[in-house]
Amino acid sequence: MNRLDGKVAIVFGAGPNIGGTIAHFLARGGARVAIADLDDRAAVNTAEFLRSRGHHAFALTGDAAKEDDVARIVADTVKSCGQIDCIVNTAGKVHWSSVLDMKIEDWNAAVLSFATAGLLTTKHAAKAMIAGGRRGSIIHLLSTAAHYGQPAGAAYGAAKAALLNFARSAAMELAPHGIRVNTITPCAMEHQLWTHMRAEIEDEKFVLKESRPPYSRDDFLKSIPLGRFPRASDLAWAAVFLASDESSFLTGVDIPVDGGLRVKYPAWRPGDETGVNIRDYVRTIEKTEFGEPRGKLKES
Repeated sequence: MNRLDGKVAIVFGAGPNIGGTIAHFLARGGARVAIADLDDRAAVNTAEFLRSRGHHAFALTGDAAKEDDVARIVADTVKSCGQIDCIVNTAGKVHWSSVLDMKIEDWNAAVLSFATAGLLTTKHAAKAMIAGGRRGSIIHLLSTAAHYGQPAGAAYGAAKAALLNFARSAAMELAPHGIRVNTITPCAMEHQLWTHMRAEIEDEKFVLKESRPPYSRDDFLKSIPLGRFPRASDLAWAAVFLASDESSFLTGVDIPVDGGLRVKYPAWRPGDETGVNIRDYVRTIEKTEFGEPRGKLKES
């Protein structure tokens, strides 16, 4: 018997990296999975991939920060599958800016996005779980930004910290219904090396942007005790655990999937001792989609 047999999950956020990989692992664990995204093509592509692997999956389109969309996504899932046992929320808008240059419209869009998506996905999923008599699991994706301050990260950090404490409060409120609310915190992800941060790896003359935090991928890598970046599959395994009955007595918990970064002594850089560096690292790893390898990132 699979760990998630008989369960129904919704994943908000459907790209082939984090959201798609989590959806794949939930489905592989036996769950029927609804994949929801603002980009209908992304949702369809992920659902098609899951079905190509023999899993039960379907696509839904909508914005996790709009109540009518979330209510419809939840209702459509219940109509199709008869219940909801788990949701995973990855939705929100990232914005980098110094405090001195921050535009109020950018601040509002970024800070409200993660907390609003957290509220709406939790609210409507929990209502459906209660109506169906399901003791469900609600999972929100955070970031190390939820726990620390960093230059240029005021909006992003405030947004993720809001989501963290919203999840804790929701966990307490929903506990009498047997509904658990937990979070997962990764640090900088490995797939960023071939997505929106690939220029730092490919361009030997790359210069850090003034509007972004003042550290490189090499700096970050050297700070992680286990010596690598988290992969989407690492987050997916944590989500499978939180979705399963194995975590039935955990609520209000944050799982750091960061290789020990959060608990290390701040001044210690493990990479200075081990010799790990980004130039060698990118030659040892493979690109992935949906948690499956897609070939070497960079040839030696």
